[in-house]
Amino acid sequence: MPTAAALTRGELLARNGCLTIVRQPLAPVKPAPGQPGSGSSYVQDSPEIFVAVLDDGRILAFNGHVDLGTGIRTSLAQIVAEELDVPAPRVKIILGDSAEVPNQGPTIASATIQISAVPLRFAAAQARLVLIGLAAQRWGIHAVKLATDDGYVIAPDNTRISFGDLLQGQRISLSIDSSVAVKDPSSYRIVGRATPRVDLPAKATGTLTFVHDMRVPGMLHGRVVRPPYAGHDCGAFVGKTLIDVDRSSVDTLPGVRGVVVIGDFVGVVAEREEQAIRAARALRVRWRPLPPLPSLDNPAEAIAQAPSQRRLLLEEGDVGSVQGQAGTTTLTRSYVWPYQMHGSIGPSCALADYQDGRIKVWSGTQNPQTLRYDLSRLVGRDEADIDIVRMEASGCYGRNCADDVAGDALLLSRAMGRPVRVQLSRADEHQWEPKGTAQVVDVTGTVSRSGETLGYTFASRYPSNDAPLLALLLTGTTPAEPRVFEMGDRTAVTPYTFAHRRFVCHDLAPLVRASWFRGVSALPNSFAHDVFIDELAFETGADPLAFRLRHLKDERAVALLEAVAERAGWQARAGRAPAHDTGERVLRGRGVAYARYVHSRFPGFGAAWSAWIVDLEVDTVSGEIRISRVTVGQDTGTVINPDGVRHQIHGNVIQTLSRTMKERVRFTEGLVASKEWGSYPILTFPELPPVDVVLVDRQGEPPLGSGESASLPGAAAISNALFDATGVRFRAPPFTPDAVRATLQAAATRVPAEHR
Repeated sequence: MPTAAALTRGELLARNGCLTIVRQPLAPVKPAPGQPGSGSSYVQDSPEIFVAVLDDGRILAFNGHVDLGTGIRTSLAQIVAEELDVPAPRVKIILGDSAEVPNQGPTIASATIQISAVPLRFAAAQARLVLIGLAAQRWGIHAVKLATDDGYVIAPDNTRISFGDLLQGQRISLSIDSSVAVKDPSSYRIVGRATPRVDLPAKATGTLTFVHDMRVPGMLHGRVVRPPYAGHDCGAFVGKTLIDVDRSSVDTLPGVRGVVVIGDFVGVVAEREEQAIRAARALRVRWRPLPPLPSLDNPAEAIAQAPSQRRLLLEEGDVGSVQGQAGTTTLTRSYVWPYQMHGSIGPSCALADYQDGRIKVWSGTQNPQTLRYDLSRLVGRDEADIDIVRMEASGCYGRNCADDVAGDALLLSRAMGRPVRVQLSRADEHQWEPKGTAQVVDVTGTVSRSGETLGYTFASRYPSNDAPLLALLLTGTTPAEPRVFEMGDRTAVTPYTFAHRRFVCHDLAPLVRASWFRGVSALPNSFAHDVFIDELAFETGADPLAFRLRHLKDERAVALLEAVAERAGWQARAGRAPAHDTGERVLRGRGVAYARYVHSRFPGFGAAWSAWIVDLEVDTVSGEIRISRVTVGQDTGTVINPDGVRHQIHGNVIQTLSRTMKERVRFTEGLVASKEWGSYPILTFPELPPVDVVLVDRQGEPPLGSGESASLPGAAAISNALFDATGVRFRAPPFTPDAVRATLQAAATRVPAEHR
């Protein structure tokens, strides 16, 4: 929201009639080798507030993460309200604003509820104990005899005193105590109950919520003119391609106030947005010819040929010893994931106000603290001079152009001496947003005639997904050199257990500008794991579900799969060949898949468990797929807001269907060619199937991230259902009608053993 709180952090700490639970500011966590992170060493000079209770009845809570449309503002309020025994609407959650909230790092890995909410729970419980102590002192009653409810401390004789009255004339600030007693989940009255999302009324009524709608007095509008190397952010030509700009080409256009040129950064500023758009189109700019760029017409081939660094994740047993044994079969398969984009419905937007005293930037970033650091480097100012006001944007699911456009706006504001709003064009967003990177996975497995998997070898080739702030690169502030992140290991180790197994990542430099996208490498890795396990099941004549259960030792995974199978009405089909030779044009199939999202550097940490069963129809003539039903289950541990979890699961299902059946970035001569929706189609409303959600009851268990987990099994479940329908394996999304027809036609010319 544009206004974080009526009182700033400094005002709260200095205010009489206020109880604050704080933490002394910590130095930013330095990223582990090969992992993303900020180079910032900035530490603010006053405590970070987690919970503040005021004498006027207000309750404020602060979290360093942001709401990316997931509804965490509501869930965080429920957590605080539960420990304070107040209705959830009484708690105002402040998110993301760099000047107000604790530095808890980027909003990634579905870690808000699982990790960054933990201090809030302790802070709220501690605040409640302080308030009870104040009442006990006032009444001369032992604290254990007092209760709290609806913002009051209550004595055994039902005498009540409000939190606000207890704090009159008080100024209490305590360091957070992570050993304080918190509620037993069995006593929860708010957590675990469906609660209306607090952000939706403003969005429905047009109240200022989105950064695109932000306006300030004296504001100008800017547009950028990007260089011709669309989608590339490393190479000797980056930041050094501009020849000249003919400023006179826009001199006579109405409203134009300036042209800003720094290296390869080019922007125009005007009084009105349509004037800036017109000026950007009319501005005459000359660029040097580009050197030949590597072809990305076939990303799998480019990835396979690119140099890489092998990194062993895990090796148990001796996979080579079981290959070639009598009575065994060894399969080797390759799975290919395409480049994809976040495809935010609204192009990224930001507003910056550069002043000598302070800099203020309104942004849809998912990482305000890192953005603050990047902007400080961009304009040579201290981080302490910069405030990032985090507002909602149009959905990112990872790193889109939200940070880049903030850099654009800041450069233009500095040049003009006035606030400048910049919104990207659709083409700029599509061409320049950091893509979800393509990936190639090779898997080899050895099975016995009895259906036992003896060996499993997995190797993932993953181009880096580092994407420095574009303005830093275009202005030459940051060298445009290849940067390799070790990010291919998310869920790289299969959840299924085998005696002999080996898991390897091949880390590559980026082939095109890329960054994290929902599921990062875990979605392609899970796709490979669960299509291959399906292939092994078929090879041994086993029912796909039973084969999975046989190779799972995780009791929660087993319980989840069984619950989803029961809801979907799964019927065992051990040894049954797919009915692809019936002569019917439209074939029906169903597929199952399971995954648990394991985030961060191996061995990482697990988020929620998820499983899908997909029912579909495929037209073998047109190649069109119709998903008729998705049954999706999730084990999220303690659920804060059941409606919020269901919303997240639905969002994951919709996006995964789109990514699996439609989405692929196209390239021409090594450049991004998907400039508009026509060249990058996404799932439409008429294509949405019924989605049946199964939530496993695990109240009392630690809460787990649910923002990404349900995406992981989807692609494999669809691929497995296609095989069930057609008898042909589909190992390279997206499964567009053209791709389906081509795969079926190619399979028709092969012997059965090759197309299984």
